[in-house]
This record gives sequence, structure tokens and C-alpha cells, in this order.
Amino acid sequence: MKDLIDVLERVEKILYELRVRPENAIIIVEGRKDVEALHSLDIGGDILKIQDSRKSVFAAVEDLAARGKEVYILTDWDRKGGQLASLLRNALKANDIPYNDSVRTELSKLCKSEIKDVESLPSYIALLKSRIYGQ
Repeated sequence: MKDLIDVLERVEKILYELRVRPENAIIIVEGRKDVEALHSLDIGGDILKIQDSRKSVFAAVEDLAARGKEVYILTDWDRKGGQLASLLRNALKANDIPYNDSVRTELSKLCKSEIKDVESLPSYIALLKSRIYGQ
């Protein structure tokens, strides 16, 4: 039980970090369902759906550079999401854009045995709470 409480507290801390991120920071996710999941967790602000972008990853990153954005990489932690995160890191480095991928890394470590994507976070948190509190 203590382990579940620790996982829930750590996930909640990560989500809080996303809620209070700097105003010039944008979260990059893969698609619409990821945005909806973040909104359901009260995470708002600037969120870019990279898969829905009509631009290539590099063109989207160049646009972010022109707008002076800092980036939180929050792609899924499956193989495809990992490849996209790597592509984003390379493009962001090439454009001297500060980025944070530690949120994605931490969520992956905490949740990988149960879920593999951002869109599943709300149900995962509900599952943890039901296991802990019996709701």
C-alpha cells in the first residue's frame, strides 16, 4: 500500500510541475487524446499536438524557436513515443531551445508497468486512488 501511495504522490507532484510551468513553456504531446487527458487533469496553457501538426517536427520546432518558447516533451513512453521524443530533443538542441524531458522520463518510470501513454494518465490516477482508498 505504501508503494502505491508513493507512486500516486510522485505522479501528482509531476502533474503539479506541469500546471505551474513558466508561461512561455509549451507541452508537446502526440495527439488530441493526450491534450484531452491533460485538460482533464487541470493542465492547461500552451499544448502542441505534434502528430496533428501540418508541419514537420523540424518546422514546428523552428516555429517554437521564433516564438521564444521553452518546451516540455511529453510524448508517450512506448517505442513510437520514444522515437518521437528523440527526434524532438535533436531538433530542439539544433535550434537552441531549452527543453525538459525529465517529466516524461519520470512518468515512464512510475507508470510503465501499468500504462504506456499520456491519454491513460487520468484513468491510471483513478485506479491508484481506488487501490489505495477502496473507492
